[in-house]
Amino acid sequence: MYEPPRPTSLAAVASLLRVAMRGDGDLLSLLPAKAYRVDAGWLGYSRRSILIVNDPEMLREVMTDPLDIFPKSDLMVGALEPLVGNSIFVSHGSVWRRQRRMIEPSFSHMRLGKAFASMSAAVDDYETRLDALAAEGGTFSLDLAMSQITADIICRTVFSTSLKSQTAIDVFEAFTFFERTCAQVELRRLIFDPPFASIPQAPAVLEACERIRRHLSDLVDTHLAESPLSWDDIAAEIIAARDLDTGAGFTHKELLDQLGVMFLAGHETTASSLTWAFLILSMQPALADRVREEVREVAGDGPLTLEHVRKMSFVRNVFRESLRLYPPIPFMPRVAAEAATIGRFKVKRGAMIMVSPWTIHRHRDHWKHPHAFDPDRFSAEREHELVPGAYLPFGLGPRTCVGAGFATLEATLILARLIRRYDIRVAEAAKVRPIARLTIRPQRQLMASVVRRTS
Repeated sequence: MYEPPRPTSLAAVASLLRVAMRGDGDLLSLLPAKAYRVDAGWLGYSRRSILIVNDPEMLREVMTDPLDIFPKSDLMVGALEPLVGNSIFVSHGSVWRRQRRMIEPSFSHMRLGKAFASMSAAVDDYETRLDALAAEGGTFSLDLAMSQITADIICRTVFSTSLKSQTAIDVFEAFTFFERTCAQVELRRLIFDPPFASIPQAPAVLEACERIRRHLSDLVDTHLAESPLSWDDIAAEIIAARDLDTGAGFTHKELLDQLGVMFLAGHETTASSLTWAFLILSMQPALADRVREEVREVAGDGPLTLEHVRKMSFVRNVFRESLRLYPPIPFMPRVAAEAATIGRFKVKRGAMIMVSPWTIHRHRDHWKHPHAFDPDRFSAEREHELVPGAYLPFGLGPRTCVGAGFATLEATLILARLIRRYDIRVAEAAKVRPIARLTIRPQRQLMASVVRRTS
């Protein structure tokens, strides 16, 4: 069975030396071999103890967190706070519950139906660009292409503006810089810094966050200046959202926080998974042909409707399997706000609880051939093989990503349309190495060529 690129697993000390010598801070290469085998266990040696949890029952205890003991790790919060403030992505307890209740209706099935037309229009525009590339015989960055198309979809669905606008382009460029350079987890801090230490960001990173929030503020003000009925997008619904207990809406700052999350989680995470999906399909032409066959069976040669896309189970499973092997957020660290017990482990205040979809999705006790790309493992016929709680690309429990349905719909649409229309060929695909920054990305941009299909 085909196994796409992954780091070689080494012993703990060897993994640490490898990352130190490379100097790229890649957390995937830092993981020791035992991280893929244990149900839970202590990792390495650091000033803060680190417990990795792979067992679904223990995971559920941490992720559901009914007593609010395990908030998002201070390392993650410190890295993301300049962009998303105390938004739904990093907040906890009663603050998070209020935000979730107010935002969730914006991603209902009804809203997804409305958003589909904007998704399709964004793909229309990108196909025009790829047609030109195919005619010229030029090359393009696959990961940048996926970021651009998903960012365009977010701009259209959230703010009713396409990525062609200068504002949208500036936001996209600033966010790309932030994602590549923000200090999320530095090796030195992970080992030597005490719990709850502040995470300073470079001035250029803070400036990028200010640019993004300034543009978001302008877009919010445009919506606020007119009647709520003038806009039919996600931003308008979030502006109109009210707390059921108090009747209050989000403040201006809270709106910027929440909409910053929409950009973070709404385009970069989906773009990451699509990049890996297209890489894998370029290396496995038989799988690409199965995608085309399903699209042809469901929709023929005509336009893809919402109903068509919802029927494409194999295309959707290609995306689900890409999410399994390359979860966009590979680490969801929590921190113990007080001393606690998780399963058989006692953790002290400040301990990091490492929830890692990357290791859980590749754990030998949860998956057959865990490193192999096998979309059929999600088919109805093999559903009995799936271990409850062992698949969490969008989180687990009450904190499951509110935009999971949105991401799955847009990714299925993009895969179906682009694979039907093009052969995408990645140069030097065998040399690709995944690394973890904010999301899992190839170490270097994937340069690709595209050929327009005639049948």
